[in-house]
Amino acid sequence: MKLAFTYTEHHSAGHEWERRDLYEWLTDVFEAPGVPVKRGTTGLIKEHVTTEFLNEGWAMEARLDQEANLRVTAMKDDVAFQLQTGNMSRAPYDLLKMQYLCTSGKINAAAIALPTVKAAKMMGDNIANAERVIRELQLFEKVVTVPVLVVAFD
Repeated sequence: MKLAFTYTEHHSAGHEWERRDLYEWLTDVFEAPGVPVKRGTTGLIKEHVTTEFLNEGWAMEARLDQEANLRVTAMKDDVAFQLQTGNMSRAPYDLLKMQYLCTSGKINAAAIALPTVKAAKMMGDNIANAERVIRELQLFEKVVTVPVLVVAFD
């Protein structure tokens, strides 16, 4: 796995992660040549990301609310992170969860990591991809107001 690119412009998300001194750390998580990106490796990718976040003190599988059984991959201080390696239909839902966390005052910035289109095709059928999520963030800029950094890997 390697970092392909980031999309930092959504409501100045790159700046939000940089000012917390987390941008470089987050992108480095996706520089893992020993983790293959292909069909059947979703578990290895999740395991690698979980280990990296736990080592930095992040709360994993953080609940959005005490009542609901909805979660994001990780939270720390006022930021949330979501790894999406599943079906494309899940990615907009991830953005909705991050927006909820923002409007409820729990976070001020978020990030979502996804494979590139090319990597998603290698991983399976209809897998979420960064390019599409970026297009949707641009379309729904006035709806998704939380600054969302997109991390693309292949």
